[in-house]
Amino acid sequence: MKEIKLTDSEKGIMEILWEKEKVFMKDILELYPEPKPASTTIATLLKRMQNKDLVGYKLYGNSREYYPKVAKGEYFKEEMTSMIDRFFNSSVTQFASFFTSNSKLSQKQLKELRDIIDEKINE
Repeated sequence: MKEIKLTDSEKGIMEILWEKEKVFMKDILELYPEPKPASTTIATLLKRMQNKDLVGYKLYGNSREYYPKVAKGEYFKEEMTSMIDRFFNSSVTQFASFFTSNSKLSQKQLKELRDIIDEKINE
């Protein structure tokens, strides 16, 4: 899959699309957090996201019902992979070391993380 790049404004729209699954422009404007952009800005962002093949729409008369073409989990996976590649030289081990050393995880959280890893090892 090609790398997915979203601006912060595009991420805001995608969050709405992921949550609602299908929305009209008026819904996006209503749900977008303050400060709300102009409707022309939302339209421009949606067009740009369509060009990136991230958003699709179904036409109802003059209205478009927008929907995400990429799942949130897929986007998050690509973002994490890209971050690990850029900041940790593609080393998941370096990432895990940094994460566990710098995220102030409790003993309970570290044990839960270990349980998740042990479960994956035993699959």
